[in-house]
Amino acid sequence: MNFGQIVTAMVTPFDEHGEIDFPATRNLINHLIANGSDALVVAGTTGESPTLSNEEKVELFRFTVDVVNGRVPVIAGTGSNNTRESIELTMQAEDAGVDGIMLVTPYYNKPCQEGLYQHFKTIAAATSLPIMLYNIPGRSAVNMSVETTIRLSEIKNIVAIKEASGDLDAMAEIIERTREGFSLYSGDDALTLPVLSIGGTGVVSVSAHVLGNEMQTMIRNFKIGNTIEAASNHRRLLPMMKALFAAPNPTPVKAALNLKGVPVGGVRLPMIPLNEEQQRSLQQALSMYEEKVNAIA
Repeated sequence: MNFGQIVTAMVTPFDEHGEIDFPATRNLINHLIANGSDALVVAGTTGESPTLSNEEKVELFRFTVDVVNGRVPVIAGTGSNNTRESIELTMQAEDAGVDGIMLVTPYYNKPCQEGLYQHFKTIAAATSLPIMLYNIPGRSAVNMSVETTIRLSEIKNIVAIKEASGDLDAMAEIIERTREGFSLYSGDDALTLPVLSIGGTGVVSVSAHVLGNEMQTMIRNFKIGNTIEAASNHRRLLPMMKALFAAPNPTPVKAALNLKGVPVGGVRLPMIPLNEEQQRSLQQALSMYEEKVNAIA
């Protein structure tokens, strides 16, 4: 399974009552596909998975598969810190017709490396879907070691990892030592170009909601050997990427989408909306970025 270069971790649109807004979700899916997304992750952290019920997740999987209609791969976020529950949700996602699943390292439990291995191996054995692992020690409080990732990569349907440790040395070793065809994606937008430079495949992105086409341009420049221009693209994108993480994700990117005329509503508690100062800063960052883009055009 080729998930492409830019996999967008899709936000979940909510209406004024905090319920999933399916018409807005349809609009968002079409916006993302038209603006540089090669694949979509549904009900990941950016999709506010901790506040979605399993019933809501399955409904979202089915709806997204239907709207996408084969245009790009749909990856369902089915991982949790409960192995049995992850298997159950994975089976429901498979029944919904998704193209792959993303499994996050179990949070809060703080399993040892062998526990991590057995967790992912057990879920992989229960599905035929291709699996993208997700290592994010900043949120899960456990870091999956290079050795564990390499062991897991030997399992046939574990095909990729979203690596959000920020450790480029570890990423380079994973790329070097995993089997051919295993893909490593940056889990940090700002590391997209550095990760490509060491042999990574692409990025699982939040910023692609508003910067997808520009990120594709950067990747294209890098891949054709126009590294000076790719580096320039990277530097131009960085301030906007930072602005999209100036408050806990996905609050800023949802606000940015609303400002850009792609309505996605607010966030569910315990997330809260941007305050007035944060909203002004985001608006300023968007305006400055658009001015730069227009000046080049």
